[in-house]
Amino acid sequence: MCVGQSILPVGPLSAAVGSTVTFTTTLSPPAKPFLSVSWNFTGVNIIKSTSVNETGAGYASRITLHRTTGSLELRNLAVRDSGQYSVHIIPDGAAQILQGTITLNVFYAMISRVSITSPAATLIEDRSSTNLTCDATGSVSTREWLKDGHPLQPTDTLTFSMDKRTVFMNPVHGANHGYYQCRVSNPVSTMTAGHNLTVNFGPHNLSIIGPRAPPPGQRVTLHCRADSVPAATFSWMFNGNETHVNRSLYVIERMEEKNTGNYTCTAGNHVTKLENSTVMSLTASCDAPCWSFAVLVINALTVGRLLQV
Repeated sequence: MCVGQSILPVGPLSAAVGSTVTFTTTLSPPAKPFLSVSWNFTGVNIIKSTSVNETGAGYASRITLHRTTGSLELRNLAVRDSGQYSVHIIPDGAAQILQGTITLNVFYAMISRVSITSPAATLIEDRSSTNLTCDATGSVSTREWLKDGHPLQPTDTLTFSMDKRTVFMNPVHGANHGYYQCRVSNPVSTMTAGHNLTVNFGPHNLSIIGPRAPPPGQRVTLHCRADSVPAATFSWMFNGNETHVNRSLYVIERMEEKNTGNYTCTAGNHVTKLENSTVMSLTASCDAPCWSFAVLVINALTVGRLLQV
């Protein structure tokens, strides 16, 4: 049996990592099926098709043999797929073997157009779930996720897909609120995309900052703080009575005995519909006689100024 002219183009072929290539023969479908079609890579069997198929290790899910023309499709390419491919075909009743060889070069494509996408939704702590997906064009070897500049670690409620393309959060927590980055790379390029994820939570961790026992006559400022997204709204009560102060700061222009008591700050979140309160007891820095003495001193100083005038 003789060997005929090459049935493959001269080549070489070039393809990117992760893509698909088809080794197309110059043959037309014959009147009778080929007796045998064999493809090899650097001498190692990819597939030998006769009345049955013998597929090489690692190729079963990556190839499609077009039996009528002998062409072969190879998918999910890796750099290790670079090399020489050969085909041998035995026609039914022919006196010659049809064969051909071709070289394939698999290369890393430069990464571009990196993006992070997330379903459009209003996320509320402990009530919502979401995911972040990192996509890019080109050959991606690795993906690295960061949050607020630090490597993102899996938890009981935060998991990654096998290829790290997607981050799943079920449910979301306040700690998930922040700036996420996905860094994709291959041996020839690296690119990073960013995404702000808003998780509505709170108000949590309420506190009132201010002196608990200020001296008489001093200007006192009480500052109510809360962890909340969006920012919390505030209201104040004094000894159980409304003050009509609706901001984070409560200011006492001059501390007097009548200002001692319990100051209650209530923080609310119009998205989560939650409210929390905290109380601070403001006491005198001295006892009642001290207050009387302080008032006398203040009055005396006032009279002194009037006499000087």
